[in-house]
Amino acid sequence: MPDTGAPKLSVQNVSKTFRIAAADGSTRVLPVLRAVSFEVFDSEVVSLIGESGSGKTTMLRIIQGLNKADSGEVSVSGRPVRGPGYDRGIVFQQANLLPWRNARSNVEFGLELKGVAGAERQRRAEARLELIGLADFAHQYPHQLSGGMQQRVGVARALAIDPEILLMDEPFSALDAQTRELLQYELLRIHHETRKTILFVTHDLDEAVYLSDRILVMGSRPGHVKEIVAVPFDRPRPSLTEMRGNPAFLELRDQIWSSIRPLEHASS
Repeated sequence: MPDTGAPKLSVQNVSKTFRIAAADGSTRVLPVLRAVSFEVFDSEVVSLIGESGSGKTTMLRIIQGLNKADSGEVSVSGRPVRGPGYDRGIVFQQANLLPWRNARSNVEFGLELKGVAGAERQRRAEARLELIGLADFAHQYPHQLSGGMQQRVGVARALAIDPEILLMDEPFSALDAQTRELLQYELLRIHHETRKTILFVTHDLDEAVYLSDRILVMGSRPGHVKEIVAVPFDRPRPSLTEMRGNPAFLELRDQIWSSIRPLEHASS
């Protein structure tokens, strides 16, 4: 079970608005997040799930330090987030690998920025490629790798800097169903081996229940935390196919769906 001592990540009363320019030159204010608060503990996997427009990705970008909140505070291990930092690694929807670098060199990229010396950089990159099962593909370039393999390299790149928290923004959404399910299982294995704290954004209910210790259900217009759902299944977990055969899995999935879309659920 995850450590429930001091939180690894703390989000307190975070609000965010965007100003949208209209064709006539005027602007309107679009509230995106309103007083969002939650905590994530050491070694925990927490998913953010909700309708499009509920601010999940914006929340992740604020935590990463890529966007600034209008109000509220985000802290990692008690340290306020003031911008990007090596205590947070992020994996996006697309791998966004540098096409002129091979897999190992892509994994080394964050370590270069961090100032890690060449031999140590190579050692760490090779260790992370081994962890994700791509040690034999270290010298392959992105165009020589499948979409799933590219995403694995993206995960390895984020892990190489040894972040305290791994942020994942729908990292498997662009993949075919078979590859997606394989990488979900691989992520559970990587979490088991590294014990990294993970905050995972997804639209996929099965994915959220399968991967997570807790699920934060986000409401929209503006984004807010509607409900926090504990996932009762022990780790290590079996395959997603086996989990789907568990009535408790289906019941929990149904509970979350009714929280996300209560009107549609009630009428179905």
